[in-house]
Amino acid sequence: MTDSRRLKDYLDEKVRLYNQPGFIENDPISIPHLFSKKQDIEISGLFAAVLAWGRRSTIISKCRELMNLMDGVPHDFILHHQEADLRRFGSFCHRTFQPTDVLYFIDWLHHFYQTHDTLEVAFTAGNYQEEHTGPALVQFNERFFSLPHAPQRSRKHIPSPVRHSACKRLNMFLRWMVRDDGMGVDFGLWKQLGPHQLICPCDLHVDRVARKLGLISRKATDWQTAVELTENLRLFDAADPVKYDFALFGLGIEEKFY
Repeated sequence: MTDSRRLKDYLDEKVRLYNQPGFIENDPISIPHLFSKKQDIEISGLFAAVLAWGRRSTIISKCRELMNLMDGVPHDFILHHQEADLRRFGSFCHRTFQPTDVLYFIDWLHHFYQTHDTLEVAFTAGNYQEEHTGPALVQFNERFFSLPHAPQRSRKHIPSPVRHSACKRLNMFLRWMVRDDGMGVDFGLWKQLGPHQLICPCDLHVDRVARKLGLISRKATDWQTAVELTENLRLFDAADPVKYDFALFGLGIEEKFY
């Protein structure tokens, strides 16, 4: 058995261990799992991914707070809130995500959902044929900041491959929305994008484990690093390379495999 085959078998074993419903409770993906309506899942998932910075318990707590501020019905709130309802967000913050940011997110989502049924359209329209989701992330960034009053400070929260960002949180959001393997963790709501096009979220834990396993050679952790990692994971499963995010993340955060 080759070293590559051993590594694939090892990572497949870890995917089976972590890609199961028990993973949900202590992960930010628990936030969109609070909902059943497609648009509620999309909106809460976007906020949960964008706020996924720091301790997972704190992320989940802040996301629950934010959903409560939206009366527990994010899509309905986005569409039908009144100006006075926005005052309640004046003290909401998580790390560098401040009231200015959350208010712009709400405003943009309001404009978007007035004319679209699904957030997937903001990433891609029609039959998406690109090799990977890099162009979809560029499109989403451009559309998200297309309103004339878009605050410059909010750009850090919706990064773009154009600026060489690894786009970890948005890649994670796309994994949640696109993958549909029947295991009950990811949602598989979106059909214009395929699992084979996803790019692996490259956070600190994934980065460290992937480097130790020889899956990353670049010194920096940027967009090309995330692409390199995903291309190496495609050698193990070309149809669904990002399933190995479960293995790499689990090895890092649960098993401290550094």
